[in-house]
Amino acid sequence: MRNKRHAATMIRLLENARYEVLPTATTEDKVLEHLPRDRTVTVTASPSKGLEATFDLTERLAGHGYTAVPHIAARMVTGRAELTEIVERLVGKGITSVFVPGGDAEAAGDYPDALALLEDLKALGSPFSHVGITGYPESHPTIHDDLTVQSMWDKRHYATHIVSNLTFDPAGVRDWVGRLRRRGVTMPVLLGMPGPVERTKLLGMATRIGVGESTKFLAKNKGLFARLAAPGGFTGESFLEKCAPALGEEGALVEGLHVFTFNQIGETEAWRTDLLDRLRGV
Repeated sequence: MRNKRHAATMIRLLENARYEVLPTATTEDKVLEHLPRDRTVTVTASPSKGLEATFDLTERLAGHGYTAVPHIAARMVTGRAELTEIVERLVGKGITSVFVPGGDAEAAGDYPDALALLEDLKALGSPFSHVGITGYPESHPTIHDDLTVQSMWDKRHYATHIVSNLTFDPAGVRDWVGRLRRRGVTMPVLLGMPGPVERTKLLGMATRIGVGESTKFLAKNKGLFARLAAPGGFTGESFLEKCAPALGEEGALVEGLHVFTFNQIGETEAWRTDLLDRLRGV
């Protein structure tokens, strides 16, 4: 029998789930077909496609009534002049929330990391009401864990929330959230997890498309696929159930989920709604 308090935590997280999508030719149609307008959709930034693909899809989704969140990858922006143009464009389309990772590309100009771009956003008047930054519950491929926590502390005056990268380890989630809070990082967290993606498709997309922080992370950490591919090794339901005790604690401030769909949008929404129905006893 599932603990009622833990089930309530899972329901809260699932009700506050947003979906990350890749800016491909079919994404808009998939979102329109499968997602109600109350879903929040974030659009990754691809070094191969450029920021234009991200902003174009974001604007079209916002035009359909979704809360659409573009990823502004810092290293893909040349400097304050381009950032000013980006801000004016997005604000003009009613975009109020952005996500600012460092990005996978080599620095195109003045922004070697996310903090540098965040500082300029603040200098431009903090034009977005919601600004997300990246967190790493699993070790970052190239940055020591202590430095990733320090980085979130450094960004606390420029961001409103933390979006964790993909993780598959409930104990790691518990320890990471605890480290954040002990360090004095009080921004709310959205917990990153994969949707119910076919495992072979997930691996293929991660290594072939190379879009966004999530796929880069996976490509550098192929060992994580062992957990995904093993029979019974990983399911979203089991993962959330194991995370729920820690995430339901007072002061954890984990407010929702950031689901990496890898464009399996219909499958992800069906999984979320089915699990919600079962948790509610429908």
